[in-house]
Amino acid sequence: MEATSTRFVEGFLKSWGVIMASEIGDKTFLIAAVMAMKHPRKQVFAGAMSALAIMTVLSAAMGWAAPNLISPVYTHYAATALFFVFGLRLLWDVARGTVEPEGDIGEVEKELEMTLRGGQSAPTEARAKGLAASLASLQAAARRVFPAILLQAFTLTFLAEWGDRSQIATIGLATGSDVVGVTLGGTLGHAMCTGAAVLGGKHLAERVDERAVSAVGGVLFLLFGAHSLWVGAPDV
Repeated sequence: MEATSTRFVEGFLKSWGVIMASEIGDKTFLIAAVMAMKHPRKQVFAGAMSALAIMTVLSAAMGWAAPNLISPVYTHYAATALFFVFGLRLLWDVARGTVEPEGDIGEVEKELEMTLRGGQSAPTEARAKGLAASLASLQAAARRVFPAILLQAFTLTFLAEWGDRSQIATIGLATGSDVVGVTLGGTLGHAMCTGAAVLGGKHLAERVDERAVSAVGGVLFLLFGAHSLWVGAPDV
């Protein structure tokens, strides 16, 4: 029981830390901030948070299933390598001064306006191609029940988050940590970041130090990688 509780807390804190370090100033953060400036905040938060919660559950489930399909030893060291790669890449970009934000408020505003005017279902057409078609029918049916702004926030956030670094990190964490802890920690982190974006995201995004955020994220990934090496692969 104590071991299970320890694994839950470990997974929860790791997941929460990764999300908090990587999502402030991220594309999904800016989408929520921009939409909240022009639309009801509750609808924007509900739509964006629903998308992020579903994405977190899917990512954690993928990470949990991986050791059942592939040897746990391989998935453990693959996740460990992933943490080191992410961490070193982030710190290398910080050291070289090549850290670039994913976009500022103005850029995201223009992107959203073009997206909504053009009838697209994603912040960028390239990202939308694979998933927009599958979501189109669901979105049409959901419009009969949910407000349009909530659905827009949901769709834009879901597609912007797909393949994002935080999604991949969640999958990696879930391969070796308690999947429930990872899911709840990631969901709480997203809720805090999205709440901050909706309430005062414009001011926060303008003042966030992208280099500092990247440095913190890089150190966290390296620590998780070192911890994973220290713990070692699970017994098979």
